[in-house]
Amino acid sequence: GMWNPTPKLTISSEAFGIAGTDIDFTSDLGIAAKRFSEVRVRLRPGRKHRFRIDYVPIRYSAQSVVERRLIFRGIAYDAGVSVNSTITWNTWRLGYEYDIVHRSHGYFGLIVEAKYTDVEAVLDTSFGSEFVRAQAPIPAIGAVLRIYPFPALGITAEATAFQLPKSFNENYRTEYVDFDLYGTLNFVQKFGIQIGYRSLDLRYLIDGDAGALKLNGAYVAALLRF
Repeated sequence: GMWNPTPKLTISSEAFGIAGTDIDFTSDLGIAAKRFSEVRVRLRPGRKHRFRIDYVPIRYSAQSVVERRLIFRGIAYDAGVSVNSTITWNTWRLGYEYDIVHRSHGYFGLIVEAKYTDVEAVLDTSFGSEFVRAQAPIPAIGAVLRIYPFPALGITAEATAFQLPKSFNENYRTEYVDFDLYGTLNFVQKFGIQIGYRSLDLRYLIDGDAGALKLNGAYVAALLRF
């Protein structure tokens, strides 16, 4: 599939005891929307069972002149400094789905999955380069509902989420919400198309490094069955 989301990406990073600025990669560094490819695999060993594998490689880059003073990794970037910025967000989803209700006109199921997230932000200037990286497997649970208003058309809504309580560790917090709504039109048994809307929202705090990353937008995909 091809996904064209609107980015809302904010990252901060402290170092040497110096708090970092909440840097908006769109308004501060000029990141613009772009399309990304996406791959989804569903393995169905039984009528009510599905193994799910998803991969989305996300990468934004821009060159801009800073309009306000930013602090990143203990380094100050004053107004007027030219900055090359890159943010990479690679996401894997490995999950299992069990359909509690499965009928000819649709089904409802529960999803248990692990999301492996790898986020890296880089600021590069004439006086040096700094980066911050966050990697973590994140468990999530959710549900999926599909209905068939017509035999060749399926409409699906699915959502998975996870939140680590603040009481667990004051220096480590994470929240993840993934929502997907799409329609599938099957031209023949082995081929169809999907048109949908997806929202991906990640918030984290890891030892002074924080991020609020959200992507939402429409996508279109080709569907092959074997």
